[in-house]
Amino acid sequence: MEPAELRRAVEAGRTAASEQGLRADEVVVVHNSDRVVLRLLPCDVLARVAPPGHLSDSAFEVEVAHRLTDAGAPVGRLDPRTDPGVQVRDTFAVSLWTYYPPVGPEIAPADYADALMRHHAALRRIDVDAPHFSDRVAVALTGVDDRERSPELSDSDRGFLRDALSGLSAEIGADPARDQLLHGEPHPGNLLNTRQGPLFVDLATCCRGPVEFDLAHGPEEAAEHYAGADQALTHRCRALNWALFAAWRWRRDDQMPDREHWRAEGLDRVRAALDRI
Repeated sequence: MEPAELRRAVEAGRTAASEQGLRADEVVVVHNSDRVVLRLLPCDVLARVAPPGHLSDSAFEVEVAHRLTDAGAPVGRLDPRTDPGVQVRDTFAVSLWTYYPPVGPEIAPADYADALMRHHAALRRIDVDAPHFSDRVAVALTGVDDRERSPELSDSDRGFLRDALSGLSAEIGADPARDQLLHGEPHPGNLLNTRQGPLFVDLATCCRGPVEFDLAHGPEEAAEHYAGADQALTHRCRALNWALFAAWRWRRDDQMPDREHWRAEGLDRVRAALDRI
């Protein structure tokens, strides 16, 4: 968020906590992208603040969190001291979560795979109306095909990305029987190492597809520890993830830092992943 919007988001998070009876004298910005994550002190609560237009996404994330908590999934929980829902303050959607202090070293690939298997098992026990992973691909394809949205993408790279996205999506989705509810983006940044063990966060990306789509977001070594995973399918999903990443970078309104580097790097990663396949 831009500085002025960030200041409003911080105040919205502070107000939401204060109205729940929690002291929020100090605010630490943990993450700032399309939504903001704030640590509020001394109440020590984590506020996720989404901009206008994202209320439905925040409500979906809260619903998924409730159901997964009841199903015993290894996920970050909403703060038990507050109303378990989404509050709207100054047009921002605010949800309040438990803050987990980080502990220990990085999560080992075997532990990542174990946490993901337990997470997938819990996801099979709940039922929510989530999009298919191919819907995400369709949005990316729209941006690639629209020259106004991606004006700096060359014709050759545009065709390359289009073929990669459509071809890989068709191959990965060829067996609907493999589909189940997924986290959607369980990369290492969304798996916290806590005193309670590894916990997944950022549940708004929940979608449907094969477990390999999730597995491809994690360390490559983790796939070796995930029982029953199709390694060839995991490689295809990893290539698709890089194709999606590259497509986002070429959007005219993309704001990722060092975007020029990641535009070229993303395309190179797609080519390398396809060569590996």
